[in-house]
Amino acid sequence: MNKIKNFLVKYELKLALIVGFILVAVISFQFGYLEGKRVENKPIVIEKIVEVNNNQENSMSVVDIDSAQNKNKSAEASAKAVSCLFVGSKNSNKIHLPTCSFAKRIKPENLVCFKSLDEAIKQGKQADKSCIK
Repeated sequence: MNKIKNFLVKYELKLALIVGFILVAVISFQFGYLEGKRVENKPIVIEKIVEVNNNQENSMSVVDIDSAQNKNKSAEASAKAVSCLFVGSKNSNKIHLPTCSFAKRIKPENLVCFKSLDEAIKQGKQADKSCIK
């Protein structure tokens, strides 16, 4: 008991300072927590204003039509790739799973569909080691 009393007397100022810091930290945390509960967070909405000239409103340019057709071709190719078990490119000897990142890079006009791995191997294709293990 005497050792504890001597310790408290010797380090009285340092202990008071440490306890004070801890109390300030706890009170600050509680205040921030309660303040956060009180304030409602509203979602952030970003609006973009698009200005359209009346002359251009009803007409599509040739570039817009081409990009729309390319999007349709890409969508058709993706649908075709998903229905295949394995896909490959006309320009490559590798085959991939349709979900593989390499398969998604194949242009729609070069996409070749395979129903089985054996069918692809008979046509001289090799399984891509990163997609098919």
